[in-house]
Amino acid sequence: MAQAQEGDQVQVHYTGKLEDGTVFDESQEGEPLSFTIGEDRVIPGFEEAVTGMEPGDEKTTEVDPEQAYGEHREDMVMEMERGQIPDEVDPEVGQQLQLRLENGQTVPVLITALGEDTVTIDANHPLAGRKLIFDIEVLDVEEGGGSAGGGDGSNIVTP
Repeated sequence: MAQAQEGDQVQVHYTGKLEDGTVFDESQEGEPLSFTIGEDRVIPGFEEAVTGMEPGDEKTTEVDPEQAYGEHREDMVMEMERGQIPDEVDPEVGQQLQLRLENGQTVPVLITALGEDTVTIDANHPLAGRKLIFDIEVLDVEEGGGSAGGGDGSNIVTP
């Protein structure tokens, strides 16, 4: 059996939990998660945990914030005037909104506090600053060309 390496497509089932045991995501009820190692489609700590595993392997791994969604940044928490919120929105703590930036890009934000005339929003990822625990089961590994090889299956790396 092939060990999962960079460039390989893997299929896994997983359960993601917080340190208190709260499940924040899982694939057990649905389709397995499929991704190619090295394409940065999953958090670095998850990809690192899967690397080297074979089909049928199971493990539990802890991922620190810097290998997940980063540390919680206070500079991404801001207070805005209630008048800046569209009239059709009745702001509530815990509500998620889309903030449109000057360049037209939208960013998801979470309302964390309400004042009489202000709304505090947080643009950090909801899991920023949290240690994540994953139960991982590798279902399949399809060998890929690998991004470090010459595309011919060789493991030779050229400078």
